[in-house]
Amino acid sequence: MNLEQSLFYAFGAVAVGSGLLVVTRRNPVMSALALILNFFCLAGLYLTLNAQLIAVIQIIVYAGAIMVLFVFVIMLLNLRDERALRDGLSVRKVIGAGLTFTLLMQVVYILLTSADGFPAKNETLAVSTGTVEVIGVQLFTTFLFPFEITSLLLTAAIVGAVLLAKRKLD
Repeated sequence: MNLEQSLFYAFGAVAVGSGLLVVTRRNPVMSALALILNFFCLAGLYLTLNAQLIAVIQIIVYAGAIMVLFVFVIMLLNLRDERALRDGLSVRKVIGAGLTFTLLMQVVYILLTSADGFPAKNETLAVSTGTVEVIGVQLFTTFLFPFEITSLLLTAAIVGAVLLAKRKLD
């Protein structure tokens, strides 16, 4: 097993562990901190897959901006009543745990039955897929129209949110 595979498995294990912490912690702030750790592990996974731009965007956008918004919402809500979080086992929790365990066992089976425990990949494709140049060329040539439509939709959504908020204040 080489260094790249070791890092991939380490980041994957920490990502799964921090993901479990996100859904099992009763304290929302601790859950948010575990989610930040999960985002950093995902960025590490992207780096092992040679997708540098996506890794940087993962850290800047999700671990930075989105998590600041999550923490602000948690602080503004000021959750005092945690009785609903302390309820015992429910049917949904048991079914969710069973499905999660089944999915985890399938992933372990696939990794153990593959040739070297790591899915084979095309090295030339992997090196050129996640670079800034390739994503930039694709974004501004092939996907220019969807990119512009998305920017118009986001602008319309921001204008709509401002109008709704202004109406609510009046």
